[in-house]
Amino acid sequence: MLEGYFAQLEKIIHEFPNIRSLTIRKKNYNTRQGYIGGSIIFENGYRLDFVEVKDIDIKSKVKYRYHYMDDHDTLIFRYDNAPHHRNITTFPYHKHDRNEIKASSEPTLFDVLLEIAQIERASSVRTLKNHSEESSS
Repeated sequence: MLEGYFAQLEKIIHEFPNIRSLTIRKKNYNTRQGYIGGSIIFENGYRLDFVEVKDIDIKSKVKYRYHYMDDHDTLIFRYDNAPHHRNITTFPYHKHDRNEIKASSEPTLFDVLLEIAQIERASSVRTLKNHSEESSS
């Protein structure tokens, strides 16, 4: 069952476009608990480092971290459930959004990749708009 969960995450990653390279590490603690983590480098040089510790007997993850950064290793966002920021209403779940801490539900890897795609799309639109404005000047 744990292997099935890991296989599902790997399938999600492999179906995501614009990935330049991928490193995945897995460790089964036993048949029901394990770790999966890795680093995804996108075509634009940005990187997502992620970790999930999963017990398939419980719905939520034991531990997670999804750390998205630019090509200079500057944080764009990070979701995690480290037990700090007790003032957040969704404690321990929270999001580091550049320099701000925000309440957050527990995201899935798919949710995070979708957010990254939206950021990349918005960036592409801004770039196209800027080129268009420069051309018309």
